[in-house]
Amino acid sequence: MSKYDLLPQQLLYEGTIDEEQLFVPEPVDSTKILAVHSTEYLSKLESLTLSKSEIRVIGFPLSRKLIDREKLIMGGTLQCAIEALEHGVSMNVAGGTHHAFSDRGEGFCLLNDIAIAARFLLDQGLVSKVLIVDLDVHQGNGTAEIFRGDDRVFTFSMHGKKNYPHRKEESDLDVALEDGAGDDEYLSLLEMQLDRITDRFNPDFVFFQSGVDVLATDKLGRLALTLAGCKQRDRMVLEWCFKKRLPVVASMGGGYSEKIGIIVEAHANTFRLAREIYF
Repeated sequence: MSKYDLLPQQLLYEGTIDEEQLFVPEPVDSTKILAVHSTEYLSKLESLTLSKSEIRVIGFPLSRKLIDREKLIMGGTLQCAIEALEHGVSMNVAGGTHHAFSDRGEGFCLLNDIAIAARFLLDQGLVSKVLIVDLDVHQGNGTAEIFRGDDRVFTFSMHGKKNYPHRKEESDLDVALEDGAGDDEYLSLLEMQLDRITDRFNPDFVFFQSGVDVLATDKLGRLALTLAGCKQRDRMVLEWCFKKRLPVVASMGGGYSEKIGIIVEAHANTFRLAREIYF
């Protein structure tokens, strides 16, 4: 998608970031993938032998280029996690592939970047409890399945009730919104849920899926947030993490507004806020 090229260009142009703050990730290796995904599934991806029905559910034509691209995205979020431990915050201009299950892909997601990075941090003893805040308009069903029963990870998904996926998984905390929910309702509910999470779970690291398909202009979203409301959403999450001294990685997630400029502006706001709050 063109937003992955346009977003860093915009951030560099306006001075929100400079070249020294950008990095080109290394592809994630199989060992880290297999800590999350099944051997059989990875083997099918590597050999390009997924069935037609499996490819159809993913939504992309299967190719070596696609697999290589996905591994780069996984490596980006993994490196962001290491950077966040040092700097407090780090951002992937892609990622947020939350529809990838342990044994299959769905919804344009082949591998689950947040799950791979979270499992790495936990397995290496770099963190002990991880919170996943998924505010994409679509439920993080793959992430919920991967971490079901793992009390080291708390999955929170706030999403459209009637939107994809039609069969939802059970997160640790799900908030399902009716079509047309706007800024006031959304932000009030988000503030309430962050307070609830504080009472239920005490994380030492956060992954933030910051999809901008919650916008009223989004072709697939069915919610009604304004650009200002989406920006305030991101401010609430990032300030919450900052005040609690929780390192946070943001993955960009979805965004399907008709005008690419709206998508880039909404994603750029996440980076602008990270700079304002953390630096």
